[in-house]
Amino acid sequence: MDVKQYMADVGRKARQASRAMAAAETGVKNQALIATAAAIESSRAALMAANKKDMDNGAANGLEASLLDRLELTDARIDTMIEGLHQVASLTDPVGEISDLSYRPSGIQVGSMRVPLGVIGIIYESRPNVTVEAASLCLKSGNATILRGGSEAIHSNQAIATCIEQGLKAASLPAEAVQVIETTDRAAVGELITMPEFVDVVVPRGGKGLIERISKDATVTVIKHLDGICHVYIDDQADADKAYDIAINSKTHRYGTCNTMETLLVAEAVAADILPRLAEGYGKAGVELRGCAQTCAILPAAIAATEEDWSTEYLAPILSIKVVAGLDQAIEHINQYSSQHTDTIVSENYSRGRRFIREVDSSSVMINASTRFADGFEYGLGAEIGISTDKIHARGPVGLEGLTSQKYVVLGDGQVRR
Repeated sequence: MDVKQYMADVGRKARQASRAMAAAETGVKNQALIATAAAIESSRAALMAANKKDMDNGAANGLEASLLDRLELTDARIDTMIEGLHQVASLTDPVGEISDLSYRPSGIQVGSMRVPLGVIGIIYESRPNVTVEAASLCLKSGNATILRGGSEAIHSNQAIATCIEQGLKAASLPAEAVQVIETTDRAAVGELITMPEFVDVVVPRGGKGLIERISKDATVTVIKHLDGICHVYIDDQADADKAYDIAINSKTHRYGTCNTMETLLVAEAVAADILPRLAEGYGKAGVELRGCAQTCAILPAAIAATEEDWSTEYLAPILSIKVVAGLDQAIEHINQYSSQHTDTIVSENYSRGRRFIREVDSSSVMINASTRFADGFEYGLGAEIGISTDKIHARGPVGLEGLTSQKYVVLGDGQVRR
């Protein structure tokens, strides 16, 4: 296969399909989503057979158990895919929404209209259910999409692509609106991220190495986050029970997610009281503690933290702890070491909470809540295509609205500028 020519053909078809998708009515897009769900339901056997090929190949190639788990399609995961399609169909369509419409002295009305981004390239690893999630969000937001899944899931992704194509055809939408790359050649990724004439935005979903490579080499806009170095700051005016619950949940609810706390900051006025209780809770969960000198003095079992610990995303049962003088030092530490993902203050002081959410420069900033809430579903977006820590139009969990942009619209009645 001539990968360069193949990707150019894919891009050209996507660009053409994007125009039809931008004009598609909400009901038509919903029809495609529901028809895709029906196609997946009727294709369970074919999906499982395709997935078995991937699972067998993965096992033969020594794929890690955790990756095999992410790769596997079970009946329950197929049910979740079907449910997700119905949920996205029920979401409000942002396309065409006009906001901030106001009269100008000239008599014209000026407002902003939500419009699709155009063609979205999505690069991801392992999980074939991402194929459905990404396709459904792009479809509902009126975009065409090019999906490049991991080589380990090629058979599963192609089987899912067949179902999506059936759904699009049932709604008389172009099949090219969702294209799953058919080659496992890595050169396809290099082409996808350097085709600004065909691709408007790229969303990488995977490990830090993948995202760094795409961010470095892409010539199209990238929606991404590299690290999830999230913080919880326990203020000296925090409710002790709230602080305990939030600090434990933020770390131990799940270890391998980008919104898991990696550094705990504690005001020195309450450190001696709350850290031993927290250490007991973390000990029961098997969490290794690494602390500053003050932390280690309070918790002798803690390991001395290094400078590197403050900027490390562990994605594991490891937590760094630092005792700080107060709010000023907490904010300073977060803004120095944070990856601008999610940070929380636990405090009953309203003014300090307001200062924290104003001065901490992250995509999600919280008061008295676990960092684990930084999620599209929890935010009421219905679903998300990823998290953005960039300062572009989409920041934080990226749902349907994040897959659209705005353009100015002007409504006149014959006015001319004088």
